[in-house]
Amino acid sequence: MKLVEIAKAPTLVKITLDDDDTIQEFGQALDFWCYDRQPLDTFMKFAGKANDPSAMIEVVRELILDEDGTPVIKDDRILPHKLMLRCINKMMDVLGN
Repeated sequence: MKLVEIAKAPTLVKITLDDDDTIQEFGQALDFWCYDRQPLDTFMKFAGKANDPSAMIEVVRELILDEDGTPVIKDDRILPHKLMLRCINKMMDVLGN
């Protein structure tokens, strides 16, 4: 198989937070989107910033998107800390595969 057969443009994928804590807190599962493939520099920043919360938030701003591909976290909009951590953990699962 040739690498060119595997290479493709990133696609927006829906990620669902459907853990018990999220459902109990918000009454339902929550959806967000991110691209299934990231440039290597973004992926490395994401993977390498796990011990630096402020740097991690900057990277996550680029990754947590709505269904149109627009960042959810921008300007004065920020997610609750617990929810942000759940998003990060879920994205690590998705982007790590």
